[in-house]
Amino acid sequence: MKTEKMKVLLYLKKSSLDKSGKAPIMGRITIGRSIAQFSCKLSCNPNFWNPRESRMDGKSRDAVEINEKLENLLLSIQSAYQSLIAKGCPFDATDVKEQFQGSVQARCMLIERLDMLIKEKESHIGIDIKKESMSTYYSTRKRLQEFILKKYNVSDMAFSQLTENFIYEFRQYYLGVCGFQESSFFAVASHLKTVCRLAYREGIAYTLMFDKAHIERGDKKTPKALNREALEKLKVLRFDDLEEEMETARDIFLFACYTGAAYCDLMELSKSYLVRDDEGNLWLKFYRQKTGVLCRIKLLPEAIRLIKKFHSDERETLLPYVKYKNYQTCLKALRLRAGIPFLFTTHTARHTFATLITLEQGVPIETVSKMLGHTNVSMTERYAKVTPQKLFEEFARFLSFTEDMQLVI
Repeated sequence: MKTEKMKVLLYLKKSSLDKSGKAPIMGRITIGRSIAQFSCKLSCNPNFWNPRESRMDGKSRDAVEINEKLENLLLSIQSAYQSLIAKGCPFDATDVKEQFQGSVQARCMLIERLDMLIKEKESHIGIDIKKESMSTYYSTRKRLQEFILKKYNVSDMAFSQLTENFIYEFRQYYLGVCGFQESSFFAVASHLKTVCRLAYREGIAYTLMFDKAHIERGDKKTPKALNREALEKLKVLRFDDLEEEMETARDIFLFACYTGAAYCDLMELSKSYLVRDDEGNLWLKFYRQKTGVLCRIKLLPEAIRLIKKFHSDERETLLPYVKYKNYQTCLKALRLRAGIPFLFTTHTARHTFATLITLEQGVPIETVSKMLGHTNVSMTERYAKVTPQKLFEEFARFLSFTEDMQLVI
């Protein structure tokens, strides 16, 4: 069966202005020669309507809310169109209209249903749920809405708009951009699956989403860091003129090794975050996106050299922007070229800073904790466990201290 392409046009019905001078926003679905018109149940001032973009101009609250609703509406229409294609039966514009209007009337949004679950859990605090346990639900909501906003440019999504790939894309954002561990995402994925299962039982969602999605449980093992030999292998790599992105990714990774900043923070570091102390030392001060904790990092000569290398008057950030996916790809290629035997990720640089650059050099763990922006020292203690060099040094110091002692019985 040949599938006709669908076109959707949003326009103002200027002949039907209301008392406030606003015109209703209408929609027209066209598939081949069939046409179906519908009301968007929204209205706006004709002076602020952009017919080319089918959106309201400006950043007022009214404009933002209406544009968000229009975006959701278009997603619903596209979802209805794809659903009809999947059935394999002939259909026209009217069928798409009836399909999406029926789903809109009965739908519930993902974040909306998650909020209901959170309220239900809150009512059990002190009965069968500890107050501290709610933090994971709040974190899930915050990161999920962040992801939807960045990926789809809306604050919420209908269950009918979700695809099976959604949870894996969210995982990539949660681990890569936000910098969390696999074990943390396992709990988040469980919350997401619970919401979808409840929606399916209640008849809100027509399919049971993510039921068969396999999410690794992960473990809270000690983070892996580069040793000095591996770090040197990366530093001495040479690149051709056509490998500018690869060299940039290498240098950004090295900068992260010297500062401990996570990827999401690296891409947002501003020149205004650089400050000098009374002794003329250069410091980097910024708030972590993940925790909101202030990080204070005294810059090493290697980090300062990279800042100078990346300096550009055309941007306000210290480092050039590299997409996370491209950054990941470059790191894989860099590992192979440098001959580093184990896999490493964007977060390995942060672990390297904590162990090789600071803890093994005798920096107090409390100081390292503040530089990393950890909310408590116990988080930093996990890094301290991977510093056998410090154990050897302490043991050698102990032997030196006791070599002149004699056993007295």
